Amino acid sequence: MSVAHDILGLSRRSRPLRIILMALLGLILLPYLLTPLYAVMEPVSTMMIWRRIAGEPVVRTYVPLSRISSNLQLAVIIAEDGRFCEHWGVDFQGIQAALDSADNIEDMRGGSTITQQVAKNLFLWNSRSYIRKALEFPLALWVDLVLSKRRILEIYLNVAEWGPSGQFGVEAGAEYAFHKPARDLSRYQAALLASTLPNPHDRSARHPGPGLRRLAGLYEARAGRSPEAAACVRRR
Repeated sequence: MSVAHDILGLSRRSRPLRIILMALLGLILLPYLLTPLYAVMEPVSTMMIWRRIAGEPVVRTYVPLSRISSNLQLAVIIAEDGRFCEHWGVDFQGIQAALDSADNIEDMRGGSTITQQVAKNLFLWNSRSYIRKALEFPLALWVDLVLSKRRILEIYLNVAEWGPSGQFGVEAGAEYAFHKPARDLSRYQAALLASTLPNPHDRSARHPGPGLRRLAGLYEARAGRSPEAAACVRRR
């Protein structure tokens, strides 16, 4: 009787732990279940959700890739992920290069692909941490497996932050910076907007400083020599 009572008590005490573990497992698996739906749905980022909860403005008009200037598509690939069409969501060559150029892993910069940023923007958080990276890597591989390159780029362009006051997506970013839709951006305007990534709070395409203009000029020049980067997206 005493043994049965002890087992019953242990079972009751372990029930909350099982519930917590199942809840954590559900949270981990949820992005994998949602990703196939984003082949047709218009997703929002976690940052957009948190801003709405906090009562802060969110400006976003979702536009398909066909209504986004090819100049901008090319500029973003050059600026953020030059091997976008070659890797499977995680650029291990880029990670190795970033590790080689850093004194230690805490100083590592670069190596984050557009697909990884999509995974982070849709399902994770912004702060740098080992936990986030551990969740982000397999999720990026899954996103690349389930979604086409065109769809991944379209989602990224529509959920990334492009302005200092809650402008999300390139349509809002282009309107804020140049008072024109994303489909009408020139090559230099596209390069200037791409140069504000990943921090449009400190970098302004609307009021660019000399450093940002130089970076945009570099991206514009590289775009002129890299038509295959945009062509690869059209093929996928």
